[in-house]
Amino acid sequence: MTSANAKHDLLLKGGHVIDPANGHDGPLDLAIVNGVIAELAAELPTHCAEQTIDLTGLYVTPGLIDVHTHHFGRFAQVNPDVYGIPNGVTTVVDAGTSGAESFTRFKEAVIDQARIRVLALLNICRQGMLKHAEQDRLQLRSAPCAVVINEFPDHIVGIKAAHYDGPDYHGIEQAVEAGESAGKPVMIDYHRHPDRNYRGLLARLRPGDTHTHMYGRHTPQMDDDGVLYPFITEARERGIQFDVGHGGFSFWFSTASKLIPQGHVPSTISTDVHAGSYYLPRATMPITMSKLMNLGLSLNQVVEMSTAAPARWMKRPELGNLSVGAEADVAVLELEKGDFGFVDSGLARMKGDKRLTCRVTILKGEIAWDLNGISRPEFDTLGDYVRLDEGDWSEYSDWTGYQND
Repeated sequence: MTSANAKHDLLLKGGHVIDPANGHDGPLDLAIVNGVIAELAAELPTHCAEQTIDLTGLYVTPGLIDVHTHHFGRFAQVNPDVYGIPNGVTTVVDAGTSGAESFTRFKEAVIDQARIRVLALLNICRQGMLKHAEQDRLQLRSAPCAVVINEFPDHIVGIKAAHYDGPDYHGIEQAVEAGESAGKPVMIDYHRHPDRNYRGLLARLRPGDTHTHMYGRHTPQMDDDGVLYPFITEARERGIQFDVGHGGFSFWFSTASKLIPQGHVPSTISTDVHAGSYYLPRATMPITMSKLMNLGLSLNQVVEMSTAAPARWMKRPELGNLSVGAEADVAVLELEKGDFGFVDSGLARMKGDKRLTCRVTILKGEIAWDLNGISRPEFDTLGDYVRLDEGDWSEYSDWTGYQND
């Protein structure tokens, strides 16, 4: 029974909290009131909560941040809510699908419609990734990019430069120039060209800028003996960051398994989720985190790389933590032990004995996903029950013929 004077709306009890931003790593109860985290302590009383969920044996983390996704135009096959909510992802960053000329359409069609938080890296290409315009040097201009970033500073957290196949570093240089003007970080990828190399690409980045697709086969990172090139270590020491960006072609076990033991580990974990990466290697955040754990990283490392680290990179300190007063975006994860298999971008299999599964997602203090119904009452305790929140189904015009089925 809850008290008539209950002070908490929701109490998450008995879970193991991992919150790298605040240094929490151990059993703690977490209380939520009015959509924000109200209290975090050992053994909070259940009689003070309207609803209590027993999370014994599960891990409680900040809502995951996927810093490289695609949800617009020809990449829009994966809706941000459909992808994010079942996977504990409460913030996605669309990485350059829109540019200065298409951002307002992206905002209206995706950002404004989503339940989860959708942020953006604005493509240095004015049209974004639409109509293959990224090869047009006239489209790759810093000034239009900086103007739109300054117009939407709460929604745009950085700049993306990608897919340019020319013989120079024009797209990257323009992106960095826009980043300087707008005070935002830059994310870039690498495309091979005989007159351009990876060392020159990293040399043009500023501390805090990041290279995504760090475990792709197409990026020259090792010599013939599999030894990491020194210029990559030097770039890391200079403050250059490295992001996973799994995608459909950019995460290879044969590459990651050689680089991780040499210390070339991610600054941030991301999926580059789109139809190709989601439906083939199933590159969700929990699965990508699981792959990295089976390659040698710890649970605490992958949580930090998926919460506090991307929040720092975006300069959004209000995200990626479970601080009292923060918006209550929470992921509840189960660390399963067993005999599992994982698939990379080359469609090769790796055996593993650890797998993360999202059990519960809490979005702005509300339970948005509950895999096993642990927050729900047992049906045989409710009598002849009905849903009280069915709403007016007539708004779903395509379903009107099925309303009485």
